[in-house]
Amino acid sequence: QAQLVESGGGLVQAGGSLRLSCAASGRTASTLRMGWFRQVPGKEREFVATITWNTGLTYYADSVKGRFTISRDNAKNTLYLQINSLKPEDTAVYYCAASSRPPTMATLKTDRGFESWGQGTQVTVSS
Repeated sequence: QAQLVESGGGLVQAGGSLRLSCAASGRTASTLRMGWFRQVPGKEREFVATITWNTGLTYYADSVKGRFTISRDNAKNTLYLQINSLKPEDTAVYYCAASSRPPTMATLKTDRGFESWGQGTQVTVSS
């Protein structure tokens, strides 16, 4: 499995921007796709975005489409999430994840099939 380390979270005012990073190391050669998820205490983990590692195809949750951009730098084994126009409801711990399994239409926007997870980075948006 890959080891994943997120960074870039913090406290930001509503309307601001952040760029989260996720550095991957270890067994990354089999990675087919990576994703970002977020979780608020007491709620289920929520899908945010995913990207296929080789082709760069991207998919987003409807709630973040147009404000969030997922990207990757294959040479650096790093995943990014650019977050613009932040809202207080974006406050959460953001996790990156990696999968060596091809998704299905049923699993594409879920956390199913992701074997490796980072420790998370806190994003707090003040109103």
